[in-house]
Amino acid sequence: MSSLDATIADASPLNGYYGWTDTLKGVYYGPGSVKTGLPKLINTLGIKKALIVTGKSLYSKTNVVKQVENILKEHNAWGATFFDIGQHTPIAGIREGIKEYHKNGCDSIVSVGGGSPVDASKAILYNIQKEVGGKTPPQIAIPTTLSAAEYSIGAGFTNDEGHKVAISSQELAPAGIILDAELTLSTPDWLWLSTGIRSLDHSVENLYRPLVSHPVKVLCYAAMADLFKYLPESKANPTSVEARQRLQIASWMSLWPMKLEKYSALGLSHALGHKLGARYSIPHGITSCLTLAPTVLLKSEVASEDDKEALAAALFYLHEPSTGSVEGDVRRLAHLIDNLVTSLGLHSTLAEYKVPKEDLTSIASQALGTEDDPTLPKVVNLLESLY
Repeated sequence: MSSLDATIADASPLNGYYGWTDTLKGVYYGPGSVKTGLPKLINTLGIKKALIVTGKSLYSKTNVVKQVENILKEHNAWGATFFDIGQHTPIAGIREGIKEYHKNGCDSIVSVGGGSPVDASKAILYNIQKEVGGKTPPQIAIPTTLSAAEYSIGAGFTNDEGHKVAISSQELAPAGIILDAELTLSTPDWLWLSTGIRSLDHSVENLYRPLVSHPVKVLCYAAMADLFKYLPESKANPTSVEARQRLQIASWMSLWPMKLEKYSALGLSHALGHKLGARYSIPHGITSCLTLAPTVLLKSEVASEDDKEALAAALFYLHEPSTGSVEGDVRRLAHLIDNLVTSLGLHSTLAEYKVPKEDLTSIASQALGTEDDPTLPKVVNLLESLY
């Protein structure tokens, strides 16, 4: 999943294309917005019976899912709740979710939680559309982390062999999104903060992702500034709903809903994260904590001049002075990211996750999409530095 494709031409600040996703009918955001936004989306989408898809911990250890159930029940739109979704979205959970959807006569999904429930919902709906034909049923996403899976048309799940598999369709982007910071208060701190680094990963890698329009890149700079400011504030004061709401909006800006003329993977940090995550059970937020700063450091050596300048420009938005050179500014950005990860208590190593060193060349070549990439030795060195 998300191997890099070097054949796609980039957009320039003066030329390009932007398209809104086909499905999205609205984003409701703000503390308490689930109470007002969910009924509006039920009405807008004509939902009669929704399957809630969530994770075991969120269902059993918090009242978040119960709040969503109660709103759906008040509007006679609750079908069932399915909570057997694990990290990295195992295929077994997707199969069970499809059974629950059919058994309860559902016509839509409301996902509640992090990236795994959102991606699982996409995979469930994708397979249902393949079975019965017609239009893909809608999803309303209510995220409780900062992973930003709700803004994309793609999903990843783990197959029976433990490998990450990608699916993609314009109809898979959620039809409604609700960003209610009050529902995130029970999210474990490490998960909240590490998925914040995942959002930072989105915002950084969109700067050199092929075909991303200039206005979206400007939103990414704004996202970076808010993530650098409010992640430390959220760590210092985990009950601050304002900091959490600002971080949810920053996550939205980091992966702004868009339709590309041709799909392109985000970048090397994401590609490495996908190869490491499912195979060695490393949460996606943590993979970004591992790979983002060293990827940016590598970009100071191997990126095109345009990509280096895009990364260097981030210092202006972070209110950091220039070092005097473009490459120096990119290295400075890498250093700032590394410091942020460490300050949030999120530093980790591949050794902690028992990643065998003999696997590194395979991981690097799979992420790059070929064994012939000239940067392969440098990417292997990058991975070796993570021990």
